[in-house]
Amino acid sequence: MIVYRIGRTKYSNDLTGEGARRNGGRWNHRLTPCLYTSQSRSLAVLEYTVNVNVDDIPRALSMTTIEIPEKGILKLSIEDLPGDWRASPAPASTKEFGTELLKKMEYSAIQIPSAIIPDEYNLLLNPLHRDSSSFSIIDVTDFVYDVRIKMT
Repeated sequence: MIVYRIGRTKYSNDLTGEGARRNGGRWNHRLTPCLYTSQSRSLAVLEYTVNVNVDDIPRALSMTTIEIPEKGILKLSIEDLPGDWRASPAPASTKEFGTELLKKMEYSAIQIPSAIIPDEYNLLLNPLHRDSSSFSIIDVTDFVYDVRIKMT
């Protein structure tokens, strides 16, 4: 399976989940590593957009394409998620839910509906899982963020 992520170019080859470990995210508490990816480039752009302030968008961004094994993916539906999973800012319930799944180490990836477009999916990659060594970066390209997306 191919997944995508947008981030600072200096971290484009990092598969350790260090950024999410340091900062936390919708589906993980701080100190729990995780790689946030999307099933399409366009969803990766939308996810990045809702999580960044226009003044904080760096000039050096990259789109990283990652191949992950099809086996070992937990596929979740909306019915599996906490009732407030789409709330903004991300509620404690989603952080607890995702952190618990990541720490169980049962799955190398968790496919989860996007809070922006619930019919599309993000994949949370678990860099601590025994199969994470099979995650493979297959492409890194410069990404120029079009700030018109953030204009009001």
